[in-house]
Amino acid sequence: MRQNNEPPAAPQAGSPAGILLSEVTKTFSTVSPPVEAIRLLDMSVPDGAFAALIGPSGCGKSTALRMIAGLDLPTTGTVQTGGLPPAEAVRSHQVGVAFQDPGLLPWRSVRRNVLLALEVVGRRDSEARVDELIEMVGLAEFKKARPAELSGGMRQRVALARTLVTSPKVLLLDEPFGALDEFTRERLNRELQDLWLGLRPTTLLVTHSILEAVYLSDFVVVMSERPGRVIGRFTVPFARPRPYDIVETSDFLALSREIGHCLRSSMPAET
Repeated sequence: MRQNNEPPAAPQAGSPAGILLSEVTKTFSTVSPPVEAIRLLDMSVPDGAFAALIGPSGCGKSTALRMIAGLDLPTTGTVQTGGLPPAEAVRSHQVGVAFQDPGLLPWRSVRRNVLLALEVVGRRDSEARVDELIEMVGLAEFKKARPAELSGGMRQRVALARTLVTSPKVLLLDEPFGALDEFTRERLNRELQDLWLGLRPTTLLVTHSILEAVYLSDFVVVMSERPGRVIGRFTVPFARPRPYDIVETSDFLALSREIGHCLRSSMPAET
């Protein structure tokens, strides 16, 4: 376990950054007074690596992810996604995004919601993958159901399958399992690890769960309170695939405590 002031080494020597933010600031000037959400944020995720981003609510985690996804623009600084400007990476269908809101079409079945991602990119050669992913997220019995017939957690699992069905090179996850019960969240964390090992997309997970961040990622980036900036980077040393009972080991718990201490250090003391 170690905390560094530099991003961890790429999985392979010379591997380029799959995600890069350099001296990024973001100010929302449409409100009065203007709000500086992010200040001089530097972050690099090596190609094919899995990074987790944690920090206090409102610190700019989701704002950073939206800029990487090409949904927002930095006020200053540079953002690259898969070695390209984010908008270009999105146009070339290299980016998959799953937000807290699953955003399913209510008139489509589970299967047709997942299939939609292939239709958008003009691919019908991977329809077998649709059923495979629906089964992997535990919804094989519900593939003909519509979103209104599903629980909130089940709808989020459909969104995850839809995000992965195109095999994106860059995968962006904004609290995708935040609405799920602990048992389902644990199951999907295990399944996400298996899916990631098979596809190896460059992945950034925004989460409030230190346990989830350490279990899934190669390294954890900690952001400060607003204006958000990087205050810690922690390499996760555990070999993959990781059994879920690793979360009960002393090394896992020690690293989690270290990250928690870094996170709490950025927050104002209670009075």
